[in-house]
This record gives sequence, structure tokens and C-alpha cells, in this order.
Amino acid sequence: MEGVIREGSLGDILHKSNIITEDDIKAALHEQQALSCKFGEALVRLGIVAQEDIDWALSNQLDIPYVRLKKNMIDPAAVELVPAALSRQYNIIPLIRAGEELNVAMADPLNRAAIEAIEQATGCTVQVSVGLIREIREMQDYFFGPPAEPASFGFTSAAFSPRILEIVNGDAGGAKFLDYLLAYFMQNRLSVLSLQPLGDSVAVLARRGGVSRNIGQLAITHYQEFLLNLRKWCQFGGPSDVNSRGAYLFNFRSQRYLFQVLMLKGLGGDLVTFKLNISSSFPVTLADLKLSEEKESRLRKLTTGGGLVVVVHREAEERCQLMDLLMAETDTTGKSVILIGDGLGNGPVRFPRIPCHGGSYGECHGLVLAALEHDPDVLVIEDASEPESFIAASKAAMRGKLVLAGLDFKDMGSTLRHLLHFWHKHYVIPTYIRGIVSCKRVALLCPNCRQQLQLSEDESAALGTHLPPGSYFRAVGCPECDLTGCRGSRYLLDLIPFDKEVIEVFESAADGREILAFLSSRGYRGSGDDGAELLQSGHISPEEYVTSILL
Repeated sequence: MEGVIREGSLGDILHKSNIITEDDIKAALHEQQALSCKFGEALVRLGIVAQEDIDWALSNQLDIPYVRLKKNMIDPAAVELVPAALSRQYNIIPLIRAGEELNVAMADPLNRAAIEAIEQATGCTVQVSVGLIREIREMQDYFFGPPAEPASFGFTSAAFSPRILEIVNGDAGGAKFLDYLLAYFMQNRLSVLSLQPLGDSVAVLARRGGVSRNIGQLAITHYQEFLLNLRKWCQFGGPSDVNSRGAYLFNFRSQRYLFQVLMLKGLGGDLVTFKLNISSSFPVTLADLKLSEEKESRLRKLTTGGGLVVVVHREAEERCQLMDLLMAETDTTGKSVILIGDGLGNGPVRFPRIPCHGGSYGECHGLVLAALEHDPDVLVIEDASEPESFIAASKAAMRGKLVLAGLDFKDMGSTLRHLLHFWHKHYVIPTYIRGIVSCKRVALLCPNCRQQLQLSEDESAALGTHLPPGSYFRAVGCPECDLTGCRGSRYLLDLIPFDKEVIEVFESAADGREILAFLSSRGYRGSGDDGAELLQSGHISPEEYVTSILL
């Protein structure tokens, strides 16, 4: 299976352990691509493995021992060191004590707050193994006795009826809690709903019309288990991810709604935020970008012939959408095109795509070189930010290919600095660069509820910039915009074609500012200029201008 699964990956571990076959891997990869889910989840969905197999493989991947719990492997003296309430709060069971070292089994072995709490309570250094929640709970009941009262999810709220609270608290896994929480979100037309751990409880905060209020409290006891379940339901990354993003499809009154679910790892438990995914669809054609005729013409010229076109955006999803749009507008009749990356290939025109999961250093570099052996006319690379990947992209351009190379940067200034660094390191030859393309999305104010305001010097300073004092607009939210204050969005395009004069300035420039100054002298207009015009005309707020354009 060389080339299909990476050494040390989940699939590799399961395959080498004879738990899955090569056919199982191929089926799971097909399922993963079709459903945009994790490889392990695809295996479980297909019934190839049980969740226990995935947990075992993950423990190997993280180099953390995995244990199947039995009564005779647990030392009662070790159990006595940890209070029952603490054990149940963090889903742990002590195994054995050796001197000043305490070995425990945990459902979430990367929960640093739990480890620190146990070390503080016992005075021992904690060593961790991975255990199943079901078996940990069985051992807790055996050694500590059953809980004083029936297990409850521990949610209290004046916003829900006693009957609903009874249903929610009867499900310790949290599925009912999530269902009723999102139903409340829809019924009350919220913009954001957050779970924020605060000591021994979790605050449930609802935000509507720019105002947040506490609608309930959740006991910390089952929160870790709920977070583990939430990661599975929302197709999050592994538990080690500090900042995770997932999606949850929710049925409400015979309609399906897609929620964005954001998770930020914290010491006392993860902070979770739910937002309704009101997607502003990315432009389908160049005409949708509403460019000037001159700018659209220059953009189209970038993708004619060979050379390197650098596509910049900090968000991978929108960078891929821009690259798909450029390929849809490029004449590829009679040409061979290969896409390299996981997020590409969702445009109206379909091309062969090679997944690149961003595993080992240089993986993308190897895929680009391998793709070149197939002699394509066009290569599209989702992320060529790493030096080796960029070198491979440059080599492809020097062989006469048209190469669209994605870079993970926030603006033209940082991109030019990066390219200058590559030039000085001899990673790129400027004459092969066709140009740089980037875009930024801004949320437009709702025209029905926007209100004029006078921005003072103090307010300008609070925004972290120096907007001139004067008249600007903010929106307060109304039924027409679902209390969000926004009505649609616009994408602003940055474009720097590398003609002869730009290349000469680039080759002699000390930093990106010199290049931008030269471009400004030639009448260059970027997204910053377009954003300033939208700000002054009242179409976007000062906050939107700063966060989407300047930062």
C-alpha cells in the first residue's frame, strides 16, 4: 500500500496489525472522499472496524499506551488516592502506583487540566493510558460504588421547561442536549451560541442582536465525554488540535440546517461555539466579482501560456475556491490538468485530483514531481507555502507548465516579502512568475438597519488603526437581516501582474514595500483601496474594514 497510506498513519497501523486489508483501505478512502469525513470515521461507517479499534490505533499513533480494563489489573490502593468525584469529572480510573508515579486510564489522554488536577490531588506524577469511557465507568461503579443519584447530564436552565430538562439530563452522552440547544438557537434566531467552561461548571451563552446572555449552566462532570462525542458528530480533527473546526447537520421542522462548530482547547475544558452556516457563495464566474474590464482582462491573461501564478489567501477554503474559479475561466481545451490538494476540484469544470493530506514534510513536493512525470499542461497546487513545495512548483513552471500555486499569507505585502526571500535563496526565478492573485471577503451592512455614527479619535485608536474621525456606519440588526446586521458580502480582488518593469523592481527591491510603492506610482489599486471606498460609502463598518482588510 506504499503511496496510498503514510507510514505511521492510522491506516498504516491498522493494516500492519492485520485489522484491515488493502481492499478495506481503498473502500474507506473512497468513502472518505465522498463524504468528506475522517479516515477512521469512514472505516467505522462502513462497519470495517469498531470504535475500539480506532481508539487503539490512535493511542499507537500518539505513542500513548492503550488498555482494556479489567478489575484484576487495578490496584485498590491506587484508586483510594483519587476522589470519586474527580475520577468521574475527568473520566479517569487509577491503575497502579509505583513510588511517586501514578498510572491512570483516561478517555481523553491529552486533557492537561485533568492530569494537573489529579497530580495536585495525589501529589504524584501522572502517567497516562487510553481507556474506553464505557469500561472506565464500569470500573468507577465497581470501586467507588454507583453514583449517589442516577447519572444526570447536569444541565440547569430557566429557558427550558422541566420536561425538556428531564429529557436532556437523562442522556449522559449529550446528544439530547445538543438537539435542544440547536432547536433553541433556531427558535430564538440567535447569531451565536457558546459553551464556556468556568471552573466546575460550563456557562451556556446565547447571542442575539449583538447582546449575549447566560441561558444555563452545565456541570463539568460529563462535559469531557460530550466533547469527545461532539468531535465524532462534527468530524473534527484529533483531540490534540488546539483550534478545531467542524460542521453539524441539524434537522429542524422538516428543514436541514448546517452549523459551523468551532472548538478552542482550554485548560478547564474546550470552549465551543455554534454558528449557523449562512454561506455566502463564492463567485461562480469572473463577472460575479464585478471587476473593471481592464482588471478582468489582466486576470485572464495570467492563465494563458506557461508560468507561475501565485494565489494567496489565509483561509484554505476560499483560496481553493479562487483557484477553482480561475481554472473554470481558463481555456483548457485539449490540455491535461492535474490538481494537487484536498480542497480543490469543486468548481464547475472537473479535473483529475491527487489528495495531499499535509502529512510528512515534503509530501506535496514529492506529489508535484510525480505529477510532472505524467506531463500535464497545467498543475494546480493547493498549498505551496513550504520551501520544498514551492521549489517543485517553480521547477514545473520552468518546464513550460502553467502552475497555480497557493500560498498561505494574509496580504500582498507578506506575500511579496515571502517571494523575495525565495528569490534571495534561489528558490524561484522572477521571470517565470506571471503574477499574484488574492481576494478578501467583506460583509456588507444591512441597508435597513445601518445607522450613522461619528467615530472619535479614541474609538479609532481602539480599533488598532488610525481611521480619520468622521461619519461611518454600523448596523444594529433587524428582521430583514435575521438580526445579524449583514446583508450579503463582496469579494475584493488584488492582482499584481509581473510584467517586465515589475520584474526589474522585484529583482532589485530590499523588501515588499518598495514594490508596493512602485505599483502605487503606476496607479495600482488593491483590496485596501476598494475596502476604504466601501467604508466611506457606508457599505461596511469600521470593524469590518479593520478585521477583513487591514488585519
